Amino acid sequence: MTAQFDINQVYQQFPALQQNCNGQPLVYLDSAATAQKPLVVIETIQQYYSGHNANVHRGSHSLTASATAKFEQARQTVQQFIHAQHSCEIIWTRGATEALNLIAQTYARQTLQPGDEILVSELEHHANIVPWQIVAEQTGANVVKIPMLPDCTLDMDAFHQLLTNKTKIVAIAHITNVTGTRNPIEAITTAAHHYNAVVVVDGAQGIVHEAVDVQKLDADFYVFSGHKLYAPAGIGVLYGKKALLEAMPPWHGGGKMVEKVSFSGTTFSALPGKFEAGTPNVAGSLALATAIEWLESLDRHGAEKHIAQLRQKAIEGISEIDDLRIIGLQEHASIFSFVVDGVHHQDIATLLDQQGIALRAGHHCAHPMLDALGLTGTLRVSLALYNTEQDVERFIAALHKACSLL
Repeated sequence: MTAQFDINQVYQQFPALQQNCNGQPLVYLDSAATAQKPLVVIETIQQYYSGHNANVHRGSHSLTASATAKFEQARQTVQQFIHAQHSCEIIWTRGATEALNLIAQTYARQTLQPGDEILVSELEHHANIVPWQIVAEQTGANVVKIPMLPDCTLDMDAFHQLLTNKTKIVAIAHITNVTGTRNPIEAITTAAHHYNAVVVVDGAQGIVHEAVDVQKLDADFYVFSGHKLYAPAGIGVLYGKKALLEAMPPWHGGGKMVEKVSFSGTTFSALPGKFEAGTPNVAGSLALATAIEWLESLDRHGAEKHIAQLRQKAIEGISEIDDLRIIGLQEHASIFSFVVDGVHHQDIATLLDQQGIALRAGHHCAHPMLDALGLTGTLRVSLALYNTEQDVERFIAALHKACSLL
């Protein structure tokens, strides 16, 4: 039975949160950029390199056999976490960005024809825009923007109007990284499949705050990064439906992704090896599995309730500041962005940093969204399950002080 969520017990598991920042206790409010790591994840990396370090799927000695078994068990952990039908549908990547590029340069590049259309929402991170622009130039396809409404939600009426027989791919974030907007993935997928379009979901933010069942979502591809899910940087996941993955050509060539190489021709490995050329990030894969197991050991409903309460407290605490505007406020997101009219966002961020408050200021790798809002940047607060009421109280006080100085 899962124990009730205990913030004090959780907080103590994160060594990085115990440090000072500019002479002040650190308040970390930038988890949408990258989450801090619990000790059990850090220990997994240390244990692998100190006791289990070996290449996988190579050699015949016991150490490599043990490493391979752990590596494939980590794949199965991810499979079960997102409810994929087959473990071979889980492809290790360096992160969501590489996964999106892999889809663009394999599935999309061999499938798209001149005049075909890729629908991409205006709310996307650059990682879910630029790969589609590149492959559109390579194939003669067109990238078509799905606009957003003034409240920073997707314009679903426009989406349905844009869907045509020319639509071959719909690229959409599960949860956006600027405002925390949760897109209606289920409705989008159903509509897209009516036109036989493939749906690619950027789950970098969604995987953190929502139980994901890729079979229920019916997403054709779903990608996410480990470093936002309390795991290390440099490890990520591409989920794809087995039939799609099997029909796709390899992207990177090298060791492990081949059955036989000769100068008369090469035969490639079956899934998932076909897409995993070279020595993989074994430690990262094991650490991601550990992070998932750690997360599932917690009361996730209690954790999300805790985050929602902190978010509400933060919003109420800053709402009295003159000329402060929260952008695209969403009811259930762990993320919110704001601006103070007449004050540059970076000036506020600098004053907050001097008080030990770490948050994001800038365009958040979402130029089209910010352009649509007529903004050059915002300040973004992104909360995680390790944040405390004291963190929020210090943030509120620090922001009031910063604004009083500007």
